[in-house]
Amino acid sequence: MLKYEEVKKAKRRFLALTGLTVKEFEAILPAFARAYERAYPTNKTVEGKECKRKAGGGAESELNSYEDKLLLALVYQKSYPIQELIGVVFGLSQSRVNYWLHKLLPVLRDALDDLGLLPERDGSKFASHERGKGKKAPLIIDGVDRRRQRPKKAEKQKLHYSGRKKTHTDKNVVIVNAKTKRIGYLSTTYAGKVNDKKIADEESISYPRQTTLYKDTGFQGYEPPKVKTQQPKKSHVKGN
Repeated sequence: MLKYEEVKKAKRRFLALTGLTVKEFEAILPAFARAYERAYPTNKTVEGKECKRKAGGGAESELNSYEDKLLLALVYQKSYPIQELIGVVFGLSQSRVNYWLHKLLPVLRDALDDLGLLPERDGSKFASHERGKGKKAPLIIDGVDRRRQRPKKAEKQKLHYSGRKKTHTDKNVVIVNAKTKRIGYLSTTYAGKVNDKKIADEESISYPRQTTLYKDTGFQGYEPPKVKTQQPKKSHVKGN
């Protein structure tokens, strides 16, 4: 059974499982605990009714620390595995995994929002969102695919099939600060077949003036106004 106190000792494994260093995890933990206590006060039931037992009464939780709760939420968000697999890793049934994810994911979102770490989701507001983060830095735009279950209907199979990834995916466009590596923008989710540039055009993203934007060939022809774009050129050198 995966426990925070054990896995934090293996720093590389911890980073691979959560996407965070132990230091970054511990920086988020206080905000996560506060958000959890707001959502689920100890004097009330999950349904919001006053508890008849004193705090601490009743059966002990499978995830009895904020560290283990946050760990489960992050492991799920990092790899998006099926719930059965999460259950094996954390020693829970699939139904309990489902129960905990419904509780913990909104808490994680609120904690990140309190810390100002959530990316902007409205393209028209991205410029003001970035200006509020302080000193301007170059930005990187990219398309990100996530594997998904193969749809049952043939038309959906075709729509979600990514030829580049050779599997069925959902796709988002993200914009990252080149210096801090912070994700400043996350687009709406699209089917895997949709082209990166088409998503960027659909999202109507506004950028701070004089932004330098790095892009790959998936954004060929994407030239937002008052933005200087940089795109790597294809090498014409042939191998031996």
